Amino acid sequence: MKFQVIFTFDSEYEGYVAEVPALPGCVSQGKTLDEAVENIKDAIKGYLYVQEKHGKPYVPQDSQTFIGEVLV
Repeated sequence: MKFQVIFTFDSEYEGYVAEVPALPGCVSQGKTLDEAVENIKDAIKGYLYVQEKHGKPYVPQDSQTFIGEVLV
């Protein structure tokens, strides 16, 4: 399963914050981008496990939304 993740550098924390828009409240962090990636993977797995356990399994939504950057 693929999820869009938004990574933001937090200068106060001096690391990265990762958020999954499709999973409200699913947020993690890491001092490096690699650490943030691994931590958000764990957070996603935990989020999905808890949803399933409470009888609310995640149902993927068919979306054609893309986020990118354009240099002008």
